[in-house]
Amino acid sequence: MKFRYKITLCMISMLAIFYGIGGTVLISGSFRSALEREKEGARDSYQMILDTLQVLNQSGQWQDENMVSDVLKQLSREGSTSWAALQLQGKEKVLYQSGNIWDYFLDQRQQLESGICRICNFSDDAGRKYLQVSGIVSFGEEQLVLNAAYDITSIYETREAQQRVYTRVYFSMLGICLVIVYLIAYMLTRPLSKLSKATRRLASGNLSYRSMIKSDDEIGSLAQDFNQMAEHLEKNVDAMQETVERQEQFMGSFAHELKTPMTSIIGYADLIRRQTLSTEEEAEAANYIYTEGKRLERLSHKMLDIVSIDKGDLTFVTVSPKAIVHELTEYLRPIYQKSEIRIEEQCEVGSCLLEPDLFRSLLMNLLDNSRKAMVDKGGRITIELKLLTDGCQLEVADDGPGATKEDMQRLTEAFYRVDKARSRKLGGAGLGLTLCERIAELHQGTIRFANNLPHGMRVIVVLREGREHEETSKAN
Repeated sequence: MKFRYKITLCMISMLAIFYGIGGTVLISGSFRSALEREKEGARDSYQMILDTLQVLNQSGQWQDENMVSDVLKQLSREGSTSWAALQLQGKEKVLYQSGNIWDYFLDQRQQLESGICRICNFSDDAGRKYLQVSGIVSFGEEQLVLNAAYDITSIYETREAQQRVYTRVYFSMLGICLVIVYLIAYMLTRPLSKLSKATRRLASGNLSYRSMIKSDDEIGSLAQDFNQMAEHLEKNVDAMQETVERQEQFMGSFAHELKTPMTSIIGYADLIRRQTLSTEEEAEAANYIYTEGKRLERLSHKMLDIVSIDKGDLTFVTVSPKAIVHELTEYLRPIYQKSEIRIEEQCEVGSCLLEPDLFRSLLMNLLDNSRKAMVDKGGRITIELKLLTDGCQLEVADDGPGATKEDMQRLTEAFYRVDKARSRKLGGAGLGLTLCERIAELHQGTIRFANNLPHGMRVIVVLREGREHEETSKAN
């Protein structure tokens, strides 16, 4: 059963009970009040008759039973009573009676005491209701019983009419209340229905669907929480899909990178195994196998570096970035001079929190990337190091051919190369900048690319102070 139906059923049930009890109590109370008024009026009228008869008896004006009858007839003719019937009876006979309902009178003789009247109800065959008032009248030395009947059918008819009217009003009000309560329940539960619909849409895969409920109550807050949850879920799913796509692309590129050298190695090895080659041909084949083997080695090392970064425990220490830069450039300068490549450094003096080995790997890959860009014509590589308040900024610029904006957006993708032919020739696998980006992320930093005017490429890496420093700061 829907929640709005439950609300409607509960409200109508409570209203039906309250209205039913209230109406019953009201009508019953009104009936009892009217009946008590009738009893009080009957008692007063009856007492008037008794008083009249007692006065006559005390004055000695009663001579015989016929006189009593005459007096009662006279009282009835004068309209001093509103009784439907009167009956005066002695021990042996009825002295006087009026009306046609005396057969229904209840015998009160044994229950009466002197000076006390009793009131009871009875009905005739026609269904009319009466009040019977009985008392003792002294007649000489004889005790007579005076019975009087008062018609109270009207108050029973009034009660029945009230009950009929109340029944019609009762069901009419319940019908009206049913419509009103249902409309209220519908308006209250409609936002919940919309939220349920949004939940089903979200569960079916429509992660972009949002609830349009806008209110200041608890349901509005729930709708806002739902939208926030849906937004986070959509972002997480998109991130997961992007990660899966990157992994699939990575594995595809990795398989392709392995396939080419492996095919060449197997082909040349099979050629050497099956055919008799000249010394020059064997040397050429062995050299090619060696070259492709080294290429596979470098590829595996890059892969191991990436995997070890993600799984290893890193320790950040306070070091001098300038010292690391100077140490590495002094080591590489003789090698680069063979390709007519100069290395210049402009480093600020100071220290910051870094992972030294990762910083070396970062700088090594950036320099190697610049070297490959200028190996054919030579040029200059400029290293600029600036210290920041919360880390350092490393810039590596070269005089190479540079790259387009489209290429710059993809430089950190695994196995992506601007000049694929030249990169393979120089042993590049397209993982160096991917590794650099990961190192920057581990240092809470960023990496970006720009053209080095008038020509060449600039790589700007910002390294923030590491996680160890952050944990220490929080502890302090």
